[in-house]
Amino acid sequence: MRDSLLEPLSDGVCALHDPSGLHVGNFKWVNGQWKFKAVGYGPAGQVMPGHGPLTDRHNTRFDRLDEAIIRAHFFKD
Repeated sequence: MRDSLLEPLSDGVCALHDPSGLHVGNFKWVNGQWKFKAVGYGPAGQVMPGHGPLTDRHNTRFDRLDEAIIRAHFFKD
């Protein structure tokens, strides 16, 4: 289990991991908003943009990266 779901990668990109630690996508800073880009992995480990467990949340926008809000929105218990 990860301490944080978010992992900054650069000034405009932040990785999102689920509570078990699986990388499920990235947030990208686009036109003044953080836009979620879902990521999945194929059987051979290849990256599959727009796939994965959060495909239905692809292109969700946030005005800020608040982990509590993101956790509630993406990982409801």
